Amino acid sequence: MSVRQEKVRMTVVPIRKLGDPVLRGPAKPVTEFDSELRALVGDLRETLSDSGGAGLAAPQLGVGLRVFVWSPKLSQGSLNHLVNPVVEFPDDKEQDGVEGCLSIPGVYLDTRRRMNVVAKGFTRKGDPVQVVGDGLLARCIQHEADHLDGVLFIDRLTPAQQEQWMATLRSAAWFDENSMAKIKRSPHQ
Repeated sequence: MSVRQEKVRMTVVPIRKLGDPVLRGPAKPVTEFDSELRALVGDLRETLSDSGGAGLAAPQLGVGLRVFVWSPKLSQGSLNHLVNPVVEFPDDKEQDGVEGCLSIPGVYLDTRRRMNVVAKGFTRKGDPVQVVGDGLLARCIQHEADHLDGVLFIDRLTPAQQEQWMATLRSAAWFDENSMAKIKRSPHQ
């Protein structure tokens, strides 16, 4: 096997749930574009595929690095990951829609997001890349970028919505009231 055909392991990894501290801390920038990063992207892809979700960020696997993937169904082409992303908004258009999170299973609530995004970052090999998205892809990119800053979609809810989700959350079998973290505000306004 040549160096170019380096084999990278891929594994389905358990997804961290609300209350895990790794979900609330800011992720660190990736500095090494090596086989470990390629393996992380592979694990994210495998775990996302297994879960049936739209996107997944490295902190959701317990890795505090600025990396996320999204479902290939959301975009054209083969790129479905970003490393060290920076999200920008080309206009003020907004969208409302139902949103959920693999780290908060069973909770789906209307969440306001920007309609259009431009995300700049790098591929797993370190090549610069830009992704332009609207609608569901834009929603997914914003959701996953928030994860990299320790922000969850529930942090974007109105006070009335927060009461609704808390009632739903308390009834979830996996929920532990003692591990509840405070609501944070997203830096991606």
